[in-house]
Amino acid sequence: MIPSLARRTGRLLIVDDDEGVTQTFAGILRLEGHQVRTAPNAFEGLREVESFRPDAIILDFRMPLINGLGFLYRLRGGVETCRLPVALITGDCLLDDESTTELPDLGAQLWHKPPWTEDLITIADKLLGGQTH
Repeated sequence: MIPSLARRTGRLLIVDDDEGVTQTFAGILRLEGHQVRTAPNAFEGLREVESFRPDAIILDFRMPLINGLGFLYRLRGGVETCRLPVALITGDCLLDDESTTELPDLGAQLWHKPPWTEDLITIADKLLGGQTH
């Protein structure tokens, strides 16, 4: 665990259709003391939001059926989830302007894959309101 004076651990949900990504992210964040659950798609992610009640979500942008924006619109429609912190992570170097301009309105931070370990820890810290490195 990397020392930090004001690190806050929390309940994190990772929604990504790439199992390698979810398992890697989950392993790193568990080592930092977080409780982590994963979901392979937006439908499962929304179910996990209801049952797990995460403090924050790390969300893939490109997923089949419902992408990250679709997930965010559904998430923001809920009274209890309208302000839930979300980091949207993508492997796309170039996103269209329409997608990126919607993100601030939906309360999501955009990050690019693959994040280094320190970047992933920083993302979690920012989502949970803790100190960053």
